[in-house]
Amino acid sequence: MRRNGTSTAPRIGLACAGGVVEGAIYEVGALRALDEAVDGASLHDLDMYVGVSSGALIGSFLANGVPTYELSRAIVSNASDPSLNVEPEVLFHPALSEYAGRIKKLPGALFRTLRHYACNPGDLSLLGLVSTLGSLVPTGIFDNSGLGAFLEDAFSEGGRTNDFRELQARLFVVAMNLDTADIAVFGTPGLDHVPISKAIQASTALPGLYCPVEIDGQYYIDGVARRTVHASVALDEGADLLFCINPIVPVNIQLKQHADRLLQHDGGSLVEHGLPSVLSQTFRAIVDSRKRTGFKKYEHTHPNADLVLIEPECDDTSLFFSNIFSFQNRQDVCEHAYQATRKHLLRRADEIAPKLERHGLRLNVEGLQDSSRSVFDPEPGSLPVNGHGKASSPKEVFQETDRVLDRLDAMIDQIQAAA
Repeated sequence: MRRNGTSTAPRIGLACAGGVVEGAIYEVGALRALDEAVDGASLHDLDMYVGVSSGALIGSFLANGVPTYELSRAIVSNASDPSLNVEPEVLFHPALSEYAGRIKKLPGALFRTLRHYACNPGDLSLLGLVSTLGSLVPTGIFDNSGLGAFLEDAFSEGGRTNDFRELQARLFVVAMNLDTADIAVFGTPGLDHVPISKAIQASTALPGLYCPVEIDGQYYIDGVARRTVHASVALDEGADLLFCINPIVPVNIQLKQHADRLLQHDGGSLVEHGLPSVLSQTFRAIVDSRKRTGFKKYEHTHPNADLVLIEPECDDTSLFFSNIFSFQNRQDVCEHAYQATRKHLLRRADEIAPKLERHGLRLNVEGLQDSSRSVFDPEPGSLPVNGHGKASSPKEVFQETDRVLDRLDAMIDQIQAAA
């Protein structure tokens, strides 16, 4: 709904938070549901986009005019434009150069450590030793340069651009300057010369997982380190209506309705799932607390703006326990987010519909009540037709592929048995 020069038209924006790979998949499913439910606007044709971490990845494609339908197919590597197909493997390249750089520091660090303890033998302790050798620990496990290369290619196709200044919509990618802890908003004057792909690399550099990204002599990390959604960036730019998507919420696994599901995860407490689950829950709780504080603040700082926040319910454990490396799981998470968002919008229709109406939009309640919808339902003319005169959905394709592979396995077993 980009304005045509009239100052009376509402300025509508979208802010997407982070959440690594599974967060991006959730956001695509949620955005597809929202796009279908809102009459009068398309999410790939808004006035402004704000993204942090994986949300920056999603926002950059929407700002480049890629519709949510195409994104939902790209998530499962089935987009009509192959350059959009996303494979999680591009996000997990070992940071070999970082490892090599730390190894080079080993002799000097050992010499300084031995000299220190030779002069101060009373200081010898395990914790002290770890502290003195801390400079040898790599700053990240992975290098997300693969993501940058993927984005450079994707933005060079289909009329898209890798330059903030060439976009019709405003795009803001948020990161944090590692050495100053200041927020950096790429896309604003002074930082809009940075390629969009490079800015997204910086915004997705989650500490510990990815190495900090150097841009113009400065190092940047994931912007979630400071805030969750960064809705204020769009509000300060004059957004009248802002859709906010946030996949990062803590889970409450003690609710009765999830008792059966938890049995599949070998325990009734997050402790049973080890350190990764404990750290994830802690991180989510901290981020959620800051988000709540921020949204309360916006009620006073931007009283005339309407915000529509979409996020998982606290009793929804599907995303928390998802396996992001499973190809089939990507489809399941996207579908789950789509259906959960539809239910969320329908349940809050009395609250959301008036907000949309104030800006000339309408909530399609009738469409939300259609329980037969799927995130992968074909749009008219978007898919080839199969022999039965019906468009093939990704789910049907995957199911048929599984059946073919099962038959192939059975044939191989028979051949081996005969041999």
